[in-house]
Amino acid sequence: MENQESFESRIDLAPLKTGVEKIREQIGKIIVGQQKMVDLIITAILADGHILLEGVPGVAKTLASKLVARCISVDFSRVQFTPDLMPSDVLGTSVFNLKSSEFEFKKGPIFSNIVLIDEINRAPAK
Repeated sequence: MENQESFESRIDLAPLKTGVEKIREQIGKIIVGQQKMVDLIITAILADGHILLEGVPGVAKTLASKLVARCISVDFSRVQFTPDLMPSDVLGTSVFNLKSSEFEFKKGPIFSNIVLIDEINRAPAK
């Protein structure tokens, strides 16, 4: 007689599946025809990876990024690449507070969970 054991999942993935379906549903209400892009964004987030969205203007890359951030309840920020972009525009800067007579660090957009670096291909080479 063979010893047949049934495989049981160690982790119940049903809540994850439900969550992913809700994200797809919410984004699908606003963005139409970009299901593959949405699936790849969700896959990258679950894999703790980074995402490079490329495409012609007007295919909802910025909107998709904002919606994903809102659906998973995380901070979103955007960096507009311009010729005069400085490191402090991304990282933040220390500002002197007259009331407390101390410097306070004002965080830049890089301190968000989802950061969109937009129009990088339109920025001229330095």
